[in-house]
Amino acid sequence: MSSKEKPTLGGTRIKTRKRNIAAPLDPATFADAVVQIYLDNGGDLELVAKAIESADLNFSRYGDTFFEVVFTGGRTQPGTTKPDEGERHPYSIIDCEPKRAAVLPSVIYIQKILRRKPFLIKNLENVMRRFLQSLELFEENERKKLAIFTALAFSQKLSGLPPETVFQPLLKDNLVAKGIVLSFITDFFKEYLIDNSLDDLISILKRGKMEENLLDFFPSAKRSAEAFSEHFTKAGLVSVVEYNEKKIFEVKLKEMKSALTTQIAEETDITEVIENVKQHVKDAKLPDIEVVRILWDVIMDAVQWSGKNQQQNANAALRQVKTWASLLNTFCTSGKLELELMYKVQVQCYEDAKLMKLFPEIVRSLYDQDVLAEDTILHWFRKGTNPKGRQSFVKALEPFVKWLEEAEEEE
Repeated sequence: MSSKEKPTLGGTRIKTRKRNIAAPLDPATFADAVVQIYLDNGGDLELVAKAIESADLNFSRYGDTFFEVVFTGGRTQPGTTKPDEGERHPYSIIDCEPKRAAVLPSVIYIQKILRRKPFLIKNLENVMRRFLQSLELFEENERKKLAIFTALAFSQKLSGLPPETVFQPLLKDNLVAKGIVLSFITDFFKEYLIDNSLDDLISILKRGKMEENLLDFFPSAKRSAEAFSEHFTKAGLVSVVEYNEKKIFEVKLKEMKSALTTQIAEETDITEVIENVKQHVKDAKLPDIEVVRILWDVIMDAVQWSGKNQQQNANAALRQVKTWASLLNTFCTSGKLELELMYKVQVQCYEDAKLMKLFPEIVRSLYDQDVLAEDTILHWFRKGTNPKGRQSFVKALEPFVKWLEEAEEEE
């Protein structure tokens, strides 16, 4: 053989890689095997869990089918909740009593299964989403059992049920229009609040992107604050009603503050500003104290501050007070509201270094513009209750108070 010739191997057999041939799906046989485990153990979920753990079944392939058996007692027909052919067992969540004592064991059982087979978490999510999107296919008492299960699942911090998995599928127009979603969510709220606080419930709603959209659970004809209050009060969920009223109040406060901020920044005619505030107060039924607080915040937020130049800051603040004094005067209609305004000024001067030395000048300006009465200033000086910076502010205000007292004596 020439040294330049390449050696060859004669008669060698070239091996080809074997292809992965997928076995055909057979969910019916899998479902029957799981059902038999339930039947063999008489529905004792602790024994069932142990048998499931040791069973030689392909859970990774038939995870959805497994949870169909857990929830309904057997396989369901594709795209529905109707029973499919095959064996069934009577120990499912749908077959139990619509009470927490009957449903809770199934939640704990699923929790055990997921700890041992965490890959099934996605399957639980899939099946729950499908069932919630098909609530109209369940009987009323079956929907209640699902609501109780969902509430207990969150209470027990069951893996595999992020809030968006529960709340978003419920927002199908036909389910909402028929009142099915409202009934489900009411049962859910009632059950969840037995073991958990309102703050816990709000946290779940936030994660499910529903905290700001609770009215979306209501049929369109009933999406009003009045209908919300009436429904949940009748259901005994007063804490939910109070929370919603608080949210509405905060939104209306924010709207008023935003509109007022724009008008003051644009130096809108003060008569128009006053009418705008009055309309917001009327529509939102805002308390007078909140209105006074907002007015002061917005007025002072609009001041164009000048870095570290104390004199320019003082001039800007006093100019702003003078400009909008009639706005404050319109809504400071009692000694109580005037005192609230003084407390507001006190706290802001205490918390904002730029204003720390301006307290007596601001108070004097408000007095000169007839926003604060002499009696209010004297009451604050002698009996004020807010401790923030009080000692230094009282001392700073002494010359003005002395002048007021002397003027009073002369009269």
